[in-house]
Amino acid sequence: MTTTIVLGAGMVGVSTALALQAIGDTVVLVDRKGIGRETSFGNAGAIQTEAVEPYAFPREPRRLLGIALGRGGEVNWHFGAMPEHLRPLLSYWWNSRPQSHARLSQHYHAIVGQSDLYHAPLIAAAKAEELVERRGYHVIFRTDKGLDAAWKDARRLNGQWGVASRRLDGAELTALEPELKQSLPGAVHFHDVWTCRSPGGLSAAYGRLFQARGGNFVYGDAQSLEQTRSGWRLTTEVGRVDAERVVLALGSWSTQVTGRLGYRIPLFRKRGYHRHFDAAGGPTHPLYDAERATFMAPMTQGLRLCTGAEFTRLDAEIDWRQIRRSEASARELFDFGDPVEAEPWFGHRPCLPDMLPVIGEAPRHPGLWFHFGHGHQGFTAGPASARILVSAMTGQPLPVVAALGAARFG
Repeated sequence: MTTTIVLGAGMVGVSTALALQAIGDTVVLVDRKGIGRETSFGNAGAIQTEAVEPYAFPREPRRLLGIALGRGGEVNWHFGAMPEHLRPLLSYWWNSRPQSHARLSQHYHAIVGQSDLYHAPLIAAAKAEELVERRGYHVIFRTDKGLDAAWKDARRLNGQWGVASRRLDGAELTALEPELKQSLPGAVHFHDVWTCRSPGGLSAAYGRLFQARGGNFVYGDAQSLEQTRSGWRLTTEVGRVDAERVVLALGSWSTQVTGRLGYRIPLFRKRGYHRHFDAAGGPTHPLYDAERATFMAPMTQGLRLCTGAEFTRLDAEIDWRQIRRSEASARELFDFGDPVEAEPWFGHRPCLPDMLPVIGEAPRHPGLWFHFGHGHQGFTAGPASARILVSAMTGQPLPVVAALGAARFG
């Protein structure tokens, strides 16, 4: 029987622990804060099976100029953080060329395209059905031009990948959301997407399932990881834990460990914010205001507003600009209530320049497995990505594994 340590208890980590448990491993899941307490806690809660292509770097000059000048809520950047972001962002821009993006999307689709099929048995086994809704989400538009362009792209996604959607006109959108304060041109409804009323709650439910099946969760610091003659050792709250192998699923903190071991993986971080408000008078369906980069999601805690991306230092203080812009934009559409929390929550999306995660064994450290860098889609892809990792760990790698190893970074 193999003993495996999984470092990191977000959606990717807990899904990995469950997948390894299913093949007979004795698994110890380790995190410094708890299960589902970091980025998996704070996202928009969508299992985005429509997001079969990675987010490309904007290439339109007018849009780039708006980002550079700090207009809108899509991106907020800080000059002082650019030295650590500039090189990976330039590589990200290069990989977003149409030909490269199309090639990378083939691999990305293999991770995200059927992610709901791998969530489904876990949702059922964890008895978490009340957290999940299967009515999709709506991308709303304030201009006809924006709606027409989005619908054209939605039809392309349908023809190329089979992503189902439908177009709603303004009257249909108003009927769907009668609290809307102004008439909008319409929306694109991705009706096969599942949404979650508590992403952190679903991650925690998966964690309880892992423990109910005999798994062990302990608090510990990944920086104590060391290689031994027979495998790996970690210091935890219950003492030292020894294992034949370890999976690094620490998201944005993964490179703090890989760097110490001599790997130069060009991970960069996109910070995102959310804040909850009294939901009375707000939307009743999850809505993404595409032209204001604001996601509005009814959650158990209230109406959650999620922002675009911020490029800043990992330890930087809260910057209120994006969350205030998102709130102002959302209040143009709905008369929802006051904030529930005194301050917004923020977390960091772990991104790589080629938009693909790192999944595979460390080139120079047998028994150390990498599983991080899922960008915007860790919550979506966790169980499907864990399946890909386990295929490699059991010597029967799925075809996509060849494109995901750390060796691609030299």
